[in-house]
Amino acid sequence: MPLFDGFFQGRRVLITGHTGFKGSWLTLWLNRLGAQITGISLSPTTTPSLASLLAIETLCEHHICDIRDPSALISLVQKAKPEIVFHLAAQPLVRASYRHPLATFSTNIMGTAHLLEALRDVDSVKSVVMVTTDKVYQNKEWLYPYRENDRLGGHDPYSASKAASELIIASYRDAFLNEKGIAIATARAGNVIGGGDWSEERLIPDAVRTWQNQQALKIRSPNAIRPWQHVLEPLFGYMQLAKTLYAQPELAGAFNFGPKVHEAATVREIIDIARKVYSAGEVTYQHSEDSLHEAGLLMLDTSKSVNLLKTQPVWSLNQTIKRTFDWYLAVNQGQAAMDLCASDIEAYETTL
Repeated sequence: MPLFDGFFQGRRVLITGHTGFKGSWLTLWLNRLGAQITGISLSPTTTPSLASLLAIETLCEHHICDIRDPSALISLVQKAKPEIVFHLAAQPLVRASYRHPLATFSTNIMGTAHLLEALRDVDSVKSVVMVTTDKVYQNKEWLYPYRENDRLGGHDPYSASKAASELIIASYRDAFLNEKGIAIATARAGNVIGGGDWSEERLIPDAVRTWQNQQALKIRSPNAIRPWQHVLEPLFGYMQLAKTLYAQPELAGAFNFGPKVHEAATVREIIDIARKVYSAGEVTYQHSEDSLHEAGLLMLDTSKSVNLLKTQPVWSLNQTIKRTFDWYLAVNQGQAAMDLCASDIEAYETTL
């Protein structure tokens, strides 16, 4: 039986942020599933980038557009006439949000509002998955894993902007989109890793860069606990959510996606596993040289997704880290990113 029962074959799908790390993986996967994809995004912000290595413009109808430009965005959305929408476009970095708070708010809040406004006038849309983050919760640094009905908050501008976007999405759902038959949900995923991420100030890309240059990786918060997962895990959840909403719009709402609670791990544990896979790599643990606040403990309760969407994490933490570092090592040795991504997707699909 084909994946998702062939649901995406021939469907018109819109992806915002398709040139980003997660967006590039999602675009490739949906292309393999036969979707007719329109991508709207800024140009890749890193060199190299997964989008460039995959020649993302060959996998979709590719548009460079800033979601903060409402007229340009609305025009492209209306032209695409999507049935399914995945919204991933964002300023996605916590520490960058301290440096550029207004840009973070304008992209993550008003950019989201612009897309929602565009969807009001597109009759073809049936289901929408708006990707936010696990950091939308008011983090109290407790052992309790956060559930979808827990209080939203955000100390840093990134987290606050994503929490605010959740409120805007709920407002559009209740005020406008429900009556049009558009089912809209938010997806709150834990920390995502996998091949092809070259973002600044992220643990795995930083490790790859420094170790390839034979330098020591500097770790500022070794005891911070996060719900780490391979990028394919939440992407499968997003697609399953879109398919489910299409048939059951009454399930519109918020959904957590992450590993099993016992798989949450500290930064130190991640690096210890990574060093074994990499067979090298120096590390120095030190206190942060700045006073920027970052959460120390964050875990998610994913029972809603497990029960309603039938999604279950399939790769263990060890498998996730091994596959991630094997991907970077293979690219460094000259293997094609497209082949490596396709191999990971095929391996993941065999576990479903």
